[in-house]
Amino acid sequence: MERRITRTVPDAHSGRRGRALPPPGMTAHDEDWAGDVRFAVGCAASLLGLLLAVDAAAGRLTWLRVLLWSVLATALCVVLAPPRVCAGVGWFSSRGLLRARTVRTDRLVSVRWSDGVSQCLVLRDADGCRVEVDPRVFIANPALWHRLDQDARPSVERGTLLCGATAMRQLGERIDRRTARTVFQVSGLE
Repeated sequence: MERRITRTVPDAHSGRRGRALPPPGMTAHDEDWAGDVRFAVGCAASLLGLLLAVDAAAGRLTWLRVLLWSVLATALCVVLAPPRVCAGVGWFSSRGLLRARTVRTDRLVSVRWSDGVSQCLVLRDADGCRVEVDPRVFIANPALWHRLDQDARPSVERGTLLCGATAMRQLGERIDRRTARTVFQVSGLE
C-alpha cells in the first residue's frame, strides 16, 4: 500500500505553520533536538543553582561541595540530553554524547520494539549495526519517518527484513493518526 506524503506537514505544537519534507536525496534531522538539549541544560543549571543556594543559605558551601554539585548537575545534563538523530538515503544515524551509531536502512534485517521501561524502536542491518530510537522522534519529525519508510521498502521487497513489518506498520499508523489529529487541530475541525 503506497502512502501519500504531502510536501508540508502542519505542526500545532511548535507554532510553526508546517515542516517541509526534504527533497529526495536530502538528509532529514530531528528538528526538536536543539530545544531538548536546551531543556537538559536548563534543568541541570536549575538544579545546580538550587543546590548551591540551599548550601549557601545553610552556611555549608565549600569548594568541595561546589565541585560535587557541579558533577551532579553535569551528570543530569548527560542523562537528559537526547541523541541527535538524522537520516539520509540508505542510512539512519543516532549520535549521543559518547558515540554514534549508524545502520544501513536499505539493508535492514530487523525492526522491533525494545523490551523495557521506555519503548524504543531497534533497527538492525545486515552488517550487525544497531540503532535504538525513541518513537516520539518519528512522531515529532515526519520527515525522518518518511526517509526510514522509503529506505526500508527495498529490504521488505527483497525479503531481507526478517522481522519488523509489524513494528513498522504500527509506528506508521501511530504517525498517521498523529498527523491527522494535527491537521484537524490546525484546520479547526477538532
